[in-house]
Amino acid sequence: MAVVRLEALRKEYPDGHVAVADATLEIADGELLVLVGPSGCGKTTLLRMIAGLEPITSGTLSIGGRVMNEVPPKDRDIAMVFQNYALYPHMTVAENLGFGLRLRGQHRHEVARRVREVARLLEIEPWLEARPVALSGGQQQRVALGRALVRNPRVFLLDEPLSNLDARLRLSMRLEIARLHRRLGATMIYVTHDQIEAMTLGQRIVMLDGGVIQQIDTPMNLYRRPANRFVAGFLGSPAMNFLPGTLRLADGWALDGPHGVLTLPGVAGWPASWDRREVTLGVRPEDLHPVDAPGLHTLSARVEVVEPVGNEVFLNLRTGGKPLVVRLPPRTLPEPGALVHLAPDPSMLHLFDAASGERIGD
Repeated sequence: MAVVRLEALRKEYPDGHVAVADATLEIADGELLVLVGPSGCGKTTLLRMIAGLEPITSGTLSIGGRVMNEVPPKDRDIAMVFQNYALYPHMTVAENLGFGLRLRGQHRHEVARRVREVARLLEIEPWLEARPVALSGGQQQRVALGRALVRNPRVFLLDEPLSNLDARLRLSMRLEIARLHRRLGATMIYVTHDQIEAMTLGQRIVMLDGGVIQQIDTPMNLYRRPANRFVAGFLGSPAMNFLPGTLRLADGWALDGPHGVLTLPGVAGWPASWDRREVTLGVRPEDLHPVDAPGLHTLSARVEVVEPVGNEVFLNLRTGGKPLVVRLPPRTLPEPGALVHLAPDPSMLHLFDAASGERIGD
C-alpha cells in the first residue's frame, strides 16, 4: 500500500472554470478516506486526477513518495471501481476478473490462482462461469470490486460504486466494502454524494463544495464541530436547523430573530464584542426538546407534517417563517396545526457568522 499526497492540486479548464482549487491533503497508508459533497463539487474530478484520467493544471500528486503528475494511469499501480461496472459482457466472471492480469503478461496459472482467491474472498465462486447479464446488480458490483482486488494495487479508487443499487443492496455492499478494507488494510479513496456512506465508511472525510475543501476530519468530529454552515447543513439527516438573528448581551446572551427572542442559558466565554453581531444559530433535530409551556429559553413552532419512520418520528414545523425539524422517539404526537414549544440543548448549539458562514466560538 502507499501514502497519497496532494499539494495545492488544481484543475482549471480552458474556459476558466476551476473544478478543483488547490487541494492539499494526505491519505495515510491503509486509510479509507471519503470525498463527499454535492454534485459538481469536484470530488470525481479530484479522484480522476489521482487516477491519471484527468490532467493536473498545477500542484503535485505523489503516491508512495513518487511524483505522479506525468505518469500514465497504467504505471501508477492503482485500481479504480467506477459507478457503472464496466464489465465485458462477452466474458465470463472469471475472464473479467483476470483480464487486467492477462494484459500485464501474468502466467495463466497465476491468473487462475488470483481469480480463485478473490472469488472466494467476495463469495462469488458460484458465478465464475456466468456472464455479467446473468448477475444481479449486487453481484455485478462484487465482480467489479474483484477485478480491482485481483491486481493487488497500492491504492484503490472507488467512484460512487453503490449509486446504482437499491437501498437494501447499498447497505449490504457498504458493509462488504468496510469488511474488505479491514481485512486488506488497503489504501482506499472513496467518492460519494451520500452522507450516510461517507459517515459509515470513512475513517476521515473530506468535505468539498465548489471545488474547495471545506473541512477534513473524522466523521463524528465533522458532525459535532462543523467548520462552517455548509458542512453543518450537509452532514446529518434530517439536516441541521438554522435560525438567523442578532446576538444581544444583557443579563446574558439572547438571539433576536424572526422566531422571537431566544435566551441562551449556559453560554459562557463569548466576548462582549459579539453584542449585536449578525449570526446563524444551528441546532440539530435531536437537540430540540419539547416542553409543556413557553418560556424565555424556548421556541414556539407550528406543526406542519408528522413523519413516523418506525423507531423515531420527525416533526416538520415552522417558526418565524423558517422551517424547523425535530427528531423524537415514538410516542403520542401533536397533530398538524398544533403549536409546540421547544427548548434547545444549550451544550449542543452551533454558531456561524451570518456573512461568511464560518463557525465562531468553540
